[in-house]
Amino acid sequence: MCAQARDPAAREGLPDLEGRVALVTGASRGIGRAIALRLAACGALVAVHYGRSPEAALEVVRDIERGGGHAFAVGADLAAADGVGALLAGMDAELAARRGSPAFDILVNNAGVFHRGTVEDITVEQFDHTLQVNLKAPFFLIQQCLGRLRDGGRIVNVSSMGTRAAYPAMAVYSPSKAALESLTILLAAHLGPRRITVNAVLPGLTVTDMNPVDPATAAGAQAVASIALGRLGQPDDIASVVAFLASDQAAWVTAQRIEASGGQRL
Repeated sequence: MCAQARDPAAREGLPDLEGRVALVTGASRGIGRAIALRLAACGALVAVHYGRSPEAALEVVRDIERGGGHAFAVGADLAAADGVGALLAGMDAELAARRGSPAFDILVNNAGVFHRGTVEDITVEQFDHTLQVNLKAPFFLIQQCLGRLRDGGRIVNVSSMGTRAAYPAMAVYSPSKAALESLTILLAAHLGPRRITVNAVLPGLTVTDMNPVDPATAAGAQAVASIALGRLGQPDDIASVVAFLASDQAAWVTAQRIEASGGQRL
């Protein structure tokens, strides 16, 4: 497990995040879980945000701690009007107890929802829910974190390669992520004077418990055939890119949309 690389001797080759504090939204499962584990493996104290799965988030924390790392869980429903405030209240309390300050270094906006449907199918409720979680919550989380995020910090927004390729069944999901990418570029310019970098990572088809894909099926084989590197993505593939962007190694990288898809739909 990557969290076991928390020992400096075992962290060779990993970005060095020793002493940093990170918040990863939607970190109880899937790609968010892998990101939380990787940042902790690199030495960061990680706030593992969850929406509805406290048990899963606590299991991520336990995995990190079993590997010698440090983490805590913080819950908030980002679909709710007060979700951002609830998240930051919980994080502030934990950091005050652990570090004596609410300041932190790395924000990863990973939480998202996906309502599958073409433009004819999407309801007003699904549209509003998607924009609330995928765009409005990250926007106001960033806004309210700017006084907490240290100069030289990192913001990484998890988007989707669906903003590049046309997937009609992503009629509201892809536009919500495209807006997040636009915000990424705007913020990179705005926060540059503080040496805060802002980048977006665009995962391709990534196998998680929420997105199971079996390459032995016809649909799975078709998906693999659309990927230049010939395999499905894994959460660790995305976590590696995020960890790089969160590190000093990427201090000269900002306003970038980095696709991690194995060359899907080229």
